[in-house]
Amino acid sequence: MIVRISGPDTIKKINQIFRPMIDAERGTRLVAGSIVVDEELRIDAQLYLFFAPYSYTGETVAEIHLYTNPSVTGALLEGLLNKGLRMAGPGEFTARAYLNGKIDLAQAEAVNEIIVSSNRFQLAAAEKLLSGKLAETTEKIRSELMDCLSLIEAGLDFSGEDIEFITQAEAVQRLSVVKSELERLLSDSIGCESTLDLPAVGIAGVSGAGKSSLLNKLAGYERSIVSAHRKTTRDVLTSLLTLRHCRCVMFDCAGLVATAENILDELAQQAAVESLQNSSIVVFCVDISKADWAEDISIRGLIESEALIPAATKCDLLCEDVLAKRAALLGELFGADFIVTSAKDGAGIEQLKDMLDERIIELAFGSGKRGTRDERRETSLIALTARHRQAVTEAIENISESINELKAGSNEVTAMMLRAAYQSISGIEQQHVDEKILERIFSRFCIGK
Repeated sequence: MIVRISGPDTIKKINQIFRPMIDAERGTRLVAGSIVVDEELRIDAQLYLFFAPYSYTGETVAEIHLYTNPSVTGALLEGLLNKGLRMAGPGEFTARAYLNGKIDLAQAEAVNEIIVSSNRFQLAAAEKLLSGKLAETTEKIRSELMDCLSLIEAGLDFSGEDIEFITQAEAVQRLSVVKSELERLLSDSIGCESTLDLPAVGIAGVSGAGKSSLLNKLAGYERSIVSAHRKTTRDVLTSLLTLRHCRCVMFDCAGLVATAENILDELAQQAAVESLQNSSIVVFCVDISKADWAEDISIRGLIESEALIPAATKCDLLCEDVLAKRAALLGELFGADFIVTSAKDGAGIEQLKDMLDERIIELAFGSGKRGTRDERRETSLIALTARHRQAVTEAIENISESINELKAGSNEVTAMMLRAAYQSISGIEQQHVDEKILERIFSRFCIGK
């Protein structure tokens, strides 16, 4: 358990509960000692001290590391609250780091995006945001905008004299470059809001197609009950699956039927169809060992997902010669290539995982982003929040309008639009932000971050 304290009175409060007492505020220190939980209870603890201004928040920070049970931790927290401390709000440590000038606002937002990232690309993009990559990019754009604005306004100030600070063609060219850079910033970015939900992958097929066994094999543990009897699964079961580049939530549901025989079948069918409709990708399972696939063909039309991965299950029940013929026949009947799998011996499971990973990345970032292109794209992405995107979009619109006004010879309006563009870009990193905006940003954080 870690209890973190930040503020100007940190050492004073720590000395009320920790022994030995801290007598100097310098450097970064690790002190072994004990925590006084109450008059009758002391437990061993380690104290990490980070003195201002060299801590994460810019204030003196103490971290108490202790190994104990929740009851003792609760008693310790209650004692601290009684000594005048209070619980931190969502994202308060990061908010203090921002307010104390340790990080800019975009970096503060990046902390939360790192926490909620659901795949490698989003994590790398959030890390670039935290490292100040966005601030570096916007600083160059602001500098170029201010340079163009200064030259245009200088021309307005000396309009009665035969002095040309920048030609119309040169100003249009330079502003067009800035606009292109902003458009590239939008295209080479990940929307942070998309990191909040993991993609859903549904497993579909008729009863007895091996869906539950496949889920268990992919998950690596017995998540779903497997039985030789048909219609074992009634409710929708979920499992978190970690792939090479990302994670997803897999759904196992009741087998699809053309006609429900009773009310239980009808309810199970309704839940299954609803889950599959809400899935980003559907794995369509067909038992390759069967001799008749008429039922499978009839329920294929119930699956509306465009991102469908056909999987032939139970391949361990067939010899290689028969298996090859069956796989070819399945391809002809359904008009798609099947990944041949076995939940028993693991055949095709890694291939199915790779296909899921690839499809999820394609859905998130577009097609053609695989192999070495994955690596190149990962190095270029920056995470942008909705607030960032709005600011960049407004700047692009203002620059476009300024170019039009420049071509029309209206330099006064051009200057006004460029100032608006400059203010929009400056709003990404500015230190003076409306309190409601800050509250909305940090409300998405976890407590203690």
